[in-house]
Amino acid sequence: MESAQPGNPPPGSPPPPDPAFRPLPDGGRVFATARTVRSTDVTPDGRLRLDAVARYLQEAAEDDLTEAGWQEPCDWLLRRCAVAVRAFPRYGDQVRLSTFCSATGPRWAERTTTLAGRDGDLIQARAVWVATEPGTGQPRPLGPEFHRVYGPAAAGRSVTARLFHPPPDGTPASRAWPLRASDFDPAGHVNNTVHWAVVEDVLAGAGWLPASAEVEYHRQIRPGQRPRLATSGSGGELRLWLLAGRQRLASAYLAR
Repeated sequence: MESAQPGNPPPGSPPPPDPAFRPLPDGGRVFATARTVRSTDVTPDGRLRLDAVARYLQEAAEDDLTEAGWQEPCDWLLRRCAVAVRAFPRYGDQVRLSTFCSATGPRWAERTTTLAGRDGDLIQARAVWVATEPGTGQPRPLGPEFHRVYGPAAAGRSVTARLFHPPPDGTPASRAWPLRASDFDPAGHVNNTVHWAVVEDVLAGAGWLPASAEVEYHRQIRPGQRPRLATSGSGGELRLWLLAGRQRLASAYLAR
């Protein structure tokens, strides 16, 4: 995202999310909620889609801030989101969500959210959000109120807001990814969940499901832009890019 660039990305990619899910903190704020997996959330065979997972995460984060009585004049921009999967919920399942602040930086924080079913934890997501000034979009310090409410759960852990995914090699083959009016949110850019719809579109032809997936948000996608989707990979790995010319708007890495 152009308005939240804390550092230049080093080459290469980080390792996939640790399959050993992070436990709930010993102390500090943990917000819990629940969802029923609806027909609008699933693929034709009944699997919970990743864009629906992303929507669950975003709604839980917003509900957490509301319940905490968050009053700071601050907007949050998603920088990256890594998801580890043990199993996907299915249509009709009851899903419990637990979310907490798991690490902080000077102007950003990591939120860990776990989706659990009847038999235990199924999916865990770690998302890094950058705090920005309303109107300008410039990164701003988290401030004492944030650390009072969310700091105890983070327990002094730190996280970087850098992006790691490499650019595509050369000029890759690509196809148009048309934007719809429903893709845009009140901030005036494409909602974070839409990028995961791109992932689902590619997975529909892959023949396998990921054990880990990560999306990095490089720049806001605004009305009037005409992104193109490029992909590469084989076997059990896939890379995706949403591009505007040679400029990266977003990227994703999937692994079995």
